[in-house]
Amino acid sequence: MSDSRIDRRKHKKKKGKWLKRLLLILIILFLIVVAYGIYVFYKANDALNDSQVDLGRTGNKSDLRDEAITIGKDPFSILLMGVENYSTGGKDGRADTQIVITMDPESHKMTIVTVPRDTRVNIEHAGQYTGMHKINAAYTYGSITDYGAEKLQVETVEKLLDIPIDKFIAVDFDGFREIVDALGGVDINIKEGFWEKDIYNHNKHITFKAGPAHLNGEEALAFVRMRKRAVNASYSRDERQRQFLKATVNQAISAGTIFKVGQITDILGDHVKTNLNAKEIYALEKQYSSMKKSSMNTIEIKGQDEMVNGLSYYIPDGTNLEQVSGQLRKILKLAPETSFTTNADTVGAP
Repeated sequence: MSDSRIDRRKHKKKKGKWLKRLLLILIILFLIVVAYGIYVFYKANDALNDSQVDLGRTGNKSDLRDEAITIGKDPFSILLMGVENYSTGGKDGRADTQIVITMDPESHKMTIVTVPRDTRVNIEHAGQYTGMHKINAAYTYGSITDYGAEKLQVETVEKLLDIPIDKFIAVDFDGFREIVDALGGVDINIKEGFWEKDIYNHNKHITFKAGPAHLNGEEALAFVRMRKRAVNASYSRDERQRQFLKATVNQAISAGTIFKVGQITDILGDHVKTNLNAKEIYALEKQYSSMKKSSMNTIEIKGQDEMVNGLSYYIPDGTNLEQVSGQLRKILKLAPETSFTTNADTVGAP
């Protein structure tokens, strides 16, 4: 046998061994990924069981829907609530942050609307508290009266905007801080400098300077909470919340969030409440992870601050509120309302 044929056989044997090793490595990697996925699924599923809240809806849909929607196939809306309950020992808190997000799986676009916490609205189903209040109080009254904190807050926002709220996620301050830290912090470009108290460190000041910044959980909470400094007039709390949410989504998209699911699910049961199930969260993750960072749009509810009976309220502009509702209804592919209705005290029409 010639030396060249022997060399070719040796080369084939080496190549065959190399391919077998490569195949074995790929199989091992696949099994690790699958095992990790199973671990994450069961871990998230257990945590979700502790976080689930049933809104008691007929047909598992909003009363403003003719038919139930499917996450991942139909346009839908989510109400994000930041619940302040640290001063009440975890009970009867207030929904100090309310952000309505609409998502369209066809266009992969997300629209963000911040609901001002002091918006003056009529809160129904609140027993002796039924009447005109700040919108963030719906959560409190729903808890006190056992109507359901999340249920009453969701229904009150629905009546404000005249749109169905399909899903909700409520996170308390501790959960917010821990989720931001689990993401490794969030990068944001601060428009104007200011300071805010750190509720986790004896109310010491956290100073924010104008320009690019990387915020950890405590800093992020102070950034979105501030509303009593003079700068709030030109760099409002609502604007900062929309800006922060957009930055957080960008961070989650670019940070390989799936490998932090284990950390995030540890936060769920104690600090997060939702009516999203595991299947819907998976569909939502698939949709948002393929979304381009430029596909997020923000809408402002315009209005003005007014004193009513000695209390400061935010009074929306009626015409603008109707326009916001119309934009959201169009995204959700709902028929235009022939007569817009709202539970808000408004300036001007309607």
